[in-house]
Amino acid sequence: MAAILFSFVISALIMLAAGYNPLQAFSAMLNGSFGSMNSIANTLAKATPLIFVGLACAFSNKGGIFNIGAEGQLYMGAFVATVVALSMQGMPRLVVIIVCMLAGALAGGAVGGMTGMLKAKLQINEVIVAIMFNYICKFLTSHFVNGPLKEAGSQTAKTIHIGEGYMLTKLVPKTQLTTAIILALMLMVAQYFFFAKTRAGYNIRAMGENPLAAQASGIPMSATIILTMGISGALAGLAGATEVFGKMGRFIDLFSPGYGFTGIAVAVLGRNNPFAVLLSALLFGIIDAGSLKMSYVAGVSTSMIGVMQGLVILFVATPNLVRFIKIKKGSK
Repeated sequence: MAAILFSFVISALIMLAAGYNPLQAFSAMLNGSFGSMNSIANTLAKATPLIFVGLACAFSNKGGIFNIGAEGQLYMGAFVATVVALSMQGMPRLVVIIVCMLAGALAGGAVGGMTGMLKAKLQINEVIVAIMFNYICKFLTSHFVNGPLKEAGSQTAKTIHIGEGYMLTKLVPKTQLTTAIILALMLMVAQYFFFAKTRAGYNIRAMGENPLAAQASGIPMSATIILTMGISGALAGLAGATEVFGKMGRFIDLFSPGYGFTGIAVAVLGRNNPFAVLLSALLFGIIDAGSLKMSYVAGVSTSMIGVMQGLVILFVATPNLVRFIKIKKGSK
């Protein structure tokens, strides 16, 4: 909490130096985030994909694996869910939604699982593989949505609409807040109990805390690495699927503003705790939702939002970095 407050103090000083009124800016941001029922719904809607990707990154972090590939996994989840929905036209709504959510999760899980397999079997660094998969997934989906799956006559690279009847239910009318947030909250609770109560969760935690000790105790390392990345990728894939079914209604080329990368920050800020990830995602949602009103009321550039988010990450991560340096120095 102190790190977050300190980041806002520094942001205020930067605003003052630039000639803006920080009190007016923060007041406008809060009003844009909580000023009405629609504003609150908008804030929660912006936080929803960050909950999914935050949980995805937190899951892999628990196993000591850095999943920087959530962005590509998200794209694959969104794309496959859309294709499956378009192939199931005319079928019952609930069946289509369930099948497409599973398809999106499997698509993201397949990409994450391949990353884990290359790390487990060939000892290839997961960061390098995941970054390459980000490009592969984004450009592969871009190829199809600019080519064979592009909506006829459209100037934008996008598929045809999956159909209003298949969209997730809106919790607040005329907003983008849907039942996707309920699914995210259910997964948050499930993730907590998975790590607290299951053998597989214990194996992943043990691998993340001390790989050598985990291996010596008989934990199947290769299988655990693949499982960790597979589930992490599945959570990221669900983020993409819910964006299609909750907001866009179709796959749109380059639709993500960087959810997969922001999810890393959300997980770091939440210290990989599922419930803290929720609060972290809400913080980023508040900042994002209030940025537009802060811009036109206080005149503060929307680029300031990036500065604020960066400062939050910096001050939260610094204590861990200092601790890591001290441990390294002590081990010499």
